[in-house]
Amino acid sequence: MSGHSSVNSHSSVSSHSIAPARVLRGSGAWGDALPAIASLGSQVLLLGRSRSTAGLRERLAAELEAAGLGVRQAELEHDCCAADLERVEAQARGAGVDLVLAAGGGKVLDAGKLLAQRLALPCVTVPTSAATCAGWTALSNLYSPQGAFLGDVVLERCPDLLVFDHRLVRQAPPRTLASGIADAMAKWYEAAVSSGSSHDGLIQQAVQMARVLRDQLLLEAEAALADAAQPHQPPSEAWVRVAEACGLTAGVIGGLGGARCRTVAAHAVHNGLTQLAACHDSLHGEKVGFGILVQLRLEELVGGQQLAAQARRQLLPLFRRLGIPSTLSELGLGQASLSELETVCAHACAPGSDLHHLPFPVGHADLLAAMVSTTSEALCSADRQPA
Repeated sequence: MSGHSSVNSHSSVSSHSIAPARVLRGSGAWGDALPAIASLGSQVLLLGRSRSTAGLRERLAAELEAAGLGVRQAELEHDCCAADLERVEAQARGAGVDLVLAAGGGKVLDAGKLLAQRLALPCVTVPTSAATCAGWTALSNLYSPQGAFLGDVVLERCPDLLVFDHRLVRQAPPRTLASGIADAMAKWYEAAVSSGSSHDGLIQQAVQMARVLRDQLLLEAEAALADAAQPHQPPSEAWVRVAEACGLTAGVIGGLGGARCRTVAAHAVHNGLTQLAACHDSLHGEKVGFGILVQLRLEELVGGQQLAAQARRQLLPLFRRLGIPSTLSELGLGQASLSELETVCAHACAPGSDLHHLPFPVGHADLLAAMVSTTSEALCSADRQPA
């Protein structure tokens, strides 16, 4: 889920955290953001994690210092998890920082948002890829130190400032953009199931935005991904539209639709897959993409929705061309035991799981059959492709 809304059970009033207070986007947005960052605080905690972005964070730190700001750098050791958050929170309190700036991928951004809330400080998010819309949303996902999904935390508000600098995002590997495309596409396939019959006008509009987003990605994803392989060239219009669709527009949809524009089976499958160490090399959106295919298979096999089979046949060739996993083997589970697959299904089907937002009941055996048959269909489809 990428947005937050709450409804008072004693009234008809609902509350929405729709968007960051300010968004700066475009090539060079980081430079333009420095005065805005300085207006939020003077002592910055710069949070990151990946070794691949360490040099980039050093550059950001130097530019913050050149703008007259104090900088204290902190690094996560794991995904967004309780132990890391407690350690960094203690560092932040000891250093006397008055602003949290998270620069990195989705889990770093989630950690930065949650840390800022715990410290009651302003939050700035600086995505270094278009792999998720985490830089936008009032939500943080929590993981174990081993990388297993534990649950999510609804935040009080979206970030105070989101800096979506095309130059920074463009430095990420193309694989991260493909992952973001799959994650953003899930907005339509999940929201249409969970909220498509809602009579709430705002939710109806969010669902239709998700449909338009899906259509845009179907049209331009391949061109954008091809352009992502040339990071030192000026970005194409297709790359800009797709990257911003993944990093920004997907967040708008979640913010407008809120808790009732729900994640469903695609994200439940992701959450289940994270329980297995063999999947940890797969990106968030890659697991969600496989989850979309599995959800559509469930809609067909269990829900009797023949349109779901048509949608799956439309998506599968595109996912294969984009490098989004469509088989268990591509997720690192080619040698997985039945017991391991049952672990995935048990977590995905646990009480309270997003999977139960489907309009029909799904059991462990149903999900296991859908995962296996999705893999078989993808393998057969690959065999039919011309050499």
